[in-house]
Amino acid sequence: MTLIAVLLVILSGLIHSIWNLFAKRSINKNVFLWYCQWAAIVIFLPLVLIEIRTIEYIPLAGWLLVIASMLFHGVYVLLLAKTYTIGDMSQVYPLMRGTSPLVVPVIGVLILGENLRFQGWIGIVCIVVGIYLVGDLKTKGRWNFSNRSIILAVMVGIMITSYTIVDKVTLKYLPAITLNEATNIGNLIALTYITIKSNGLRQEWRINWKTIILGGVLAPGGYILFLKVLETMPVSQLAPMREIGTVFGTLMGIFILQESQGRNRIIASILITIGIIMLAQ
Repeated sequence: MTLIAVLLVILSGLIHSIWNLFAKRSINKNVFLWYCQWAAIVIFLPLVLIEIRTIEYIPLAGWLLVIASMLFHGVYVLLLAKTYTIGDMSQVYPLMRGTSPLVVPVIGVLILGENLRFQGWIGIVCIVVGIYLVGDLKTKGRWNFSNRSIILAVMVGIMITSYTIVDKVTLKYLPAITLNEATNIGNLIALTYITIKSNGLRQEWRINWKTIILGGVLAPGGYILFLKVLETMPVSQLAPMREIGTVFGTLMGIFILQESQGRNRIIASILITIGIIMLAQ
């Protein structure tokens, strides 16, 4: 893996954590993310029109993969809005980004019969301990797995796993910017009903129009960087590396949003990141 590829993936993780900060600070998460999809679609449309000229033919399998990607991204953005509505960023962000690198190796070992090296098991232990610390899984000395924000964050992580794998395959049929435009349209469709029903359009735009436009650039921009590298590199190496953003997101939640339990959550995000790196080796 080249140094440029590594830097682009890390930059993608940083950008991801920044626009997630914008989403967390918004008034109505669904409305904010809905506006961001519109901004992204409009801003990147000229590049899509240029890129789409290079596409000669998309077979049925390609169209089905695009639809699957749009569905996974749509469910992801709905879950993301709900997660940030009820949970702290410094708690849910490490869970969202740490679930994928944890779930994939475990499924590989338990279901697919794959082997995991010793350092991989150490990585899993680090992630599990990190999730325990950040998830506040004990309340008054008793185990508590009913915390809605934790459940939603894990579901978001599963959606991230799903669309990352699907998008890797879809890149065989569709270039990165065009694929990202399709997923933004999927997000827009998924958010439209709940957004219009909320009656929060005017207030959100009036207060957060600057971060909406910036989010419309950063959210797809960061993912396009990742997709561009993913076109030539294996997803097993790149996806875990991008989750270095767990540290960025946790620090933003603690120091910018002034969320509580800072020490535990910083330690947890570092453990999750160490675990992800060990699994990626």
